[in-house]
Amino acid sequence: MGILDEDVARVRAATDIVQVIGQHTQLRKVGQRWSGLCPFHNEKSPSFSVNGQEGLYYCFGCQKSGDVITFVREIEHLDFVAAVEWLAGRAGITLTYTDPDRGEGRKRKARLFEVMERSVDWYHRRLLEGSDAGPARAYLRSRGFDRAMVDEFKVGWAPDRWDELVKALRVPDAVLTDTGLGLRNKAGRQQDFFRGRVLFPIFDDQGRPVAFGGRKLPDTEGPKYQNSRENALYNKSATLYGLNWAKADIVQSNEVVVCEGYTDVIGFFRAGLPRAVATCGTALTEEHIRSLKRFTKRVVLAYDADDAGQNAAERLYAWEEKYEIEIHVIAMPPGSDPDELSRSAPEALVEAVRTAKPFLAFRVARVLDAADTSTPEGRARAAGAAIEVVREHPSPFMRDQYVMEVAGFCRVDEQQLREQLARAPRPKPNAEQRPKRRRDDGDPGPGFASASGGYVDDAPPIGDEHSPYSYDDDDLGGPPAPVQAAPIGDSAEVEALRLLVHRRSEIEAWLRPVLFADRRTRIAYEALSEAPDVAGALVGASPGLGAFLSRISVEETSSDTTDVIVRLLAEATARAIAGTEAEARRSEDPLAYSPIIGWLKLRLDELRGDEPSMESSPELLAWLDENSSEFS
Repeated sequence: MGILDEDVARVRAATDIVQVIGQHTQLRKVGQRWSGLCPFHNEKSPSFSVNGQEGLYYCFGCQKSGDVITFVREIEHLDFVAAVEWLAGRAGITLTYTDPDRGEGRKRKARLFEVMERSVDWYHRRLLEGSDAGPARAYLRSRGFDRAMVDEFKVGWAPDRWDELVKALRVPDAVLTDTGLGLRNKAGRQQDFFRGRVLFPIFDDQGRPVAFGGRKLPDTEGPKYQNSRENALYNKSATLYGLNWAKADIVQSNEVVVCEGYTDVIGFFRAGLPRAVATCGTALTEEHIRSLKRFTKRVVLAYDADDAGQNAAERLYAWEEKYEIEIHVIAMPPGSDPDELSRSAPEALVEAVRTAKPFLAFRVARVLDAADTSTPEGRARAAGAAIEVVREHPSPFMRDQYVMEVAGFCRVDEQQLREQLARAPRPKPNAEQRPKRRRDDGDPGPGFASASGGYVDDAPPIGDEHSPYSYDDDDLGGPPAPVQAAPIGDSAEVEALRLLVHRRSEIEAWLRPVLFADRRTRIAYEALSEAPDVAGALVGASPGLGAFLSRISVEETSSDTTDVIVRLLAEATARAIAGTEAEARRSEDPLAYSPIIGWLKLRLDELRGDEPSMESSPELLAWLDENSSEFS
């Protein structure tokens, strides 16, 4: 789904880029342009330049560039459609969508968000002004909340009455149900979902309210915590409390702290660490990790990540591998939590984050610290217990590093520990825990890197029909490759060649040499495109090329042609962006390249979105073909 180009143009024209960027960094006019410290990286001297007339920006330090939509996308971590919607909301522009049904769905969600915003304000005012909210205010003061914190986190109070919010909002029953703000009682009447609770609004990463977390006051009846039910706006397995406030510092510090509760998050903010988030009544999920990966690679857990046992450990290790993140764990002082520590010893909380240990190191240290190592028997037992923890890690190199550490600590022989590891096979994660191949960005997943940027999984035995292609002889023509060629994996380029062999009419018109970054697949494409069929391409082919063409000629393909074309175009566009940005850095006028870089990034967004669009693909392909010499 997309937004009409005319509406995108209206949003750009109605938006003052200087004003938008000025909310994130102080700009000073220098001649016809504006200058300031870059909001994307740390610097002491201004290197960030904004052209208000052209609506473009460029940083001479980190080379970030683009228009106002690109800026909002980068600074707010939004996709293209969300960034345009964000700017349209500021400008009061109603957008038209290319898919009318989707457009109606967005309008409905916008209505629900508006009702949620009203409810946040109503509950917040009730806490500040309500005569019945005195006990709630006293409770918050006892937990270290001052007025500024209550305002910052929009803390509210739900009165202990049946339908105060329902009467105040005056919206249809369906809206109350869809937002989770109301429910029908046994008498068939709408009543408030939350009653007699301190409320913590939960926002999505764009700052839109989606749910509430409610806590009962001490010495009152009912469960201690009550959260909104999942609804059209709220998926608790994907939502992180506090991400809307924390994301800027997460990016700045390259670190996120994950807590268990709302007050823990606020405690980290109180201690001067505004990079904390919390799960919403669930364990940490893969959706949470996928969301956090957009902002940082370092995830620090501020809760006992060892309690869930081996299955949880395997999930965390799998996520580290799949998303290329580093998971660390805070060792909290016994009997304390982040909320309490932020009030009694905030410096200790800061130090705990600074000294957080990698997940495996934390688990091994816990075993060894609890052991009695004063006797040979105790050291032997400790070594055996620690090795069982080490065994769960999927990397043999990492396991061996910890074998040496455990051996040194327990004063046992390293080789004996290695033999113990070898005697019992390491538990294997189940299918859900094992890293899956990722297709969302044209990257098939972890494994051997191919020259085209794709990968192949761990190589199977020689002769396996799915083994990676061996195609690296020197008899290919053209200059030799600068490094030894890697196997050609099941990349989009190889799949395109399969389609060219088996369903030529579907894909031939879309293919150009510029779409093949791997020298070997490009030569194979040129041979196939210049011949009427595979047999013709084999005439005069080198042994390596002949074997490669022969193999793909007998391999069936069920790939969707459009999907393969989209992946090829996305990979080529990414290369074009990198090449054009490099050329801009060498230029005396880098801002001159901003329009084409912005245009290419827009096209890449369309190709890599949840529902890829090929509307602009013919124009993009023509540009790539014409300019291939500039970035290939």
